[in-house]
Amino acid sequence: MRLPVTVIFLTVVLDSMGIGIIMPVMPDLIQEVGNVDLSQAALWGGALTVVYAVNQFLFSPTLGSLSDAYGRRPVLLIALLVMSLDYLLMALAPTLLVLFLGRFIGGITAATHATAGAYMADISSPEDKAKNFGLLGAAFGVGFILGPMLGGLLAEFGSRAPFYAAAGLAFANLLLGYFVLPESLTKEKRRVFQWRRANPFGAFKQMRTLPGLTPMLMAFLLLSIAFFVYPSVWAFFGRAQFDWDARMTGLSLAAYGLGVVVIQGVLIRPILTRFGEKITALFGMSMHLLTFLVYPFMSETWHVFAFMPISVFSALAVPALQGLMSNAVPEDAQGELQGAMSSLTALATIISPLVMTQVFSYFTNSEAPIYLPSAPFLLSALSVVLAFVLFSRWKPTAHP
Repeated sequence: MRLPVTVIFLTVVLDSMGIGIIMPVMPDLIQEVGNVDLSQAALWGGALTVVYAVNQFLFSPTLGSLSDAYGRRPVLLIALLVMSLDYLLMALAPTLLVLFLGRFIGGITAATHATAGAYMADISSPEDKAKNFGLLGAAFGVGFILGPMLGGLLAEFGSRAPFYAAAGLAFANLLLGYFVLPESLTKEKRRVFQWRRANPFGAFKQMRTLPGLTPMLMAFLLLSIAFFVYPSVWAFFGRAQFDWDARMTGLSLAAYGLGVVVIQGVLIRPILTRFGEKITALFGMSMHLLTFLVYPFMSETWHVFAFMPISVFSALAVPALQGLMSNAVPEDAQGELQGAMSSLTALATIISPLVMTQVFSYFTNSEAPIYLPSAPFLLSALSVVLAFVLFSRWKPTAHP
C-alpha cells in the first residue's frame, strides 16, 4: 500500500512541476513566436489558458470513464506519454498556431490528476480517503512551488528550456509509473465504457442519480470559483493594496503554497481523525470565508503574512469534500467522479478569471463608486456562503 501511495504522490509532484515550470517564460515565448508586445502577449496567454481549460472541462470525464472501464494504469501512462510529447511540441513551436495546438492537446490529456485521484480512491479505505486526497493536494503544492523556481532558473538558457525540462519530467513520470505502479482497479470492479456518460454533461447527469451528490458537487464548484480568485487577481491586488512588486507577489504565493503543503500533507490526518470529514470540511470553508472577509481591512504587507497561518487552514475543505463524495459513489464510478470534479475545476478556471478580473477592474478604475481592490475577495466570500448552504443539504448515504 505504501509504495503505490508514494508513486502517486511523486506523479502529482512531477506533473504539477511540469505545469509550473513553464509559467515564468510563457510571456517571453508568446512574444517571440507571435512577434507581439507584452500587452498583446497577455491577451494571447489568456486565450491559451481558456483553450486548455475548456478541453479539460470537456474531456476529463471521458478519460475518467476510460479508467473505470480499462483501468487506471493504461490511462495514466498514455496521458503522460502524450503530455511529454506535447511539451516537446511547444518547445519547438515556431508560431502561435502551434502553441495553441499544444495547449489544445494538453487540455484533452490532462488526466493525471483525475486518474491519480481515482487510483488513490481505489487503494484507500473509506476512513482514509480524505487524508490521502489531502496528500495529493500537498503533492500538487510541492510541485507548484518547485516548478516556477526551476523554471525561473532555466530561463537563463532561453525561453524554450523550461519546456524541454517539462517534457523530461513528464517522461520520467511515465517511466516511474511503468516500472513500479501496479493496476489498482481489478477487472471485477470495472464497468463497460459508455459514451453517454463519458462527457461532462452525461457524467453530471449520472452523478445526479446518486443521493445527495449534486449539492456536494455544486459546493465543490463554488469553492473552486472562490479559490481561483488567487491566480486571477492576487498579483493585481498586491500591487493596488500594498504596492508589491513581482518579487513580493511570488514570495507571498510561495509562502501560502508552503502552508498548504503543511496543512494537506501533515496536519490533515490528525484533524480528520479527531473531527471527521464533515466538521473538517465546515471548518475549512469557515477559514475561507474569514480570510476573504479580512482582506479589505489589510493595509500593510505584514498583515498578509501574519494572517497566513490562519488562512491556510482553508485548504482542509476540498480534501474533506472529496473524501465524502468518494465514499458516496460505487467503486466502478470513482474515475467518473474524479473526471466530473476535474471538469468542475476546469469550469471554475474559466469562470473565476473572467468574473474576478472584471470586478477588480470596475472597483479600481477612476470612475468607480468606491475604490476597493479587495472586491473580488468579497465576491468569493459570497461564493463560499452559497457553498455552505448547499453543503448543509447533504445527508450521508451509503452507495449501492
